Amino acid sequence: MMRIAVLEEDTHQRVHLIKALSQQMVISDEHIAICTFDNGEALRRAIRVDTFDLLILDWIVPDLDGIDLLRWLRDSQKDTTPVLMLSAQGSERQVVQALDEGANDYVVKPFRTLELCARVRRLLKQRRDSTQAKAITQTPLQERYGAWLFDRGQLFVEFSARAGERAQKHCVTDREFRMALALFRHIGQPVSRSYLLEQSSYRGENLSSRALDSHIYRLRSKLGLHPANGIRLQTVYGQGYRLEWVRAEE
Repeated sequence: MMRIAVLEEDTHQRVHLIKALSQQMVISDEHIAICTFDNGEALRRAIRVDTFDLLILDWIVPDLDGIDLLRWLRDSQKDTTPVLMLSAQGSERQVVQALDEGANDYVVKPFRTLELCARVRRLLKQRRDSTQAKAITQTPLQERYGAWLFDRGQLFVEFSARAGERAQKHCVTDREFRMALALFRHIGQPVSRSYLLEQSSYRGENLSSRALDSHIYRLRSKLGLHPANGIRLQTVYGQGYRLEWVRAEE
């Protein structure tokens, strides 16, 4: 599932945007979840504790304009989440300013639905490809991250704790597989609890936060996610979890 945050003050425009995305978006059979915000500060608070695959930002909104939020995202947070700017103003100066501040695309309102959705699909594909590109090797059904090999066809994880040893297949549930893959694809970055829950839950299911912690505990053990193996899975207070490479002697 891909998660989109929409910052739009005008209720009519917000409803129109959500309807357009919901009806027109098809990302290789991948579902999308849309979170909406009517002021910049509310979205900034959400970004501090949540994970999104795309941000759609209106330029002028209460509390914190979209362009200021974009500047904060790129300069202060060093966050590379794709951003599509929306604005009723289409002057060359504004477009250039948004791109210089780090926007990935710019759409002038009123937007054309099919064009907007095509731009969103392109940005989400780039996001998906960039996270998967962190894999050392990748085939249509396999992704390798260091000593960990994920096979999406047969849903197993292969891992060898020591160089030269034969890798062993580790049995994980479908839910654990998706949860672990989401962490590896975002290695080095905090991944929010809500993002992990959405990535590992079935449609219509509400997995509890306590259940998430239990799965994380089991994954640490099953996949050897410990500094002795050159990797660490740690809790990020108020947000979620972060998987990161470490030197074994740490």
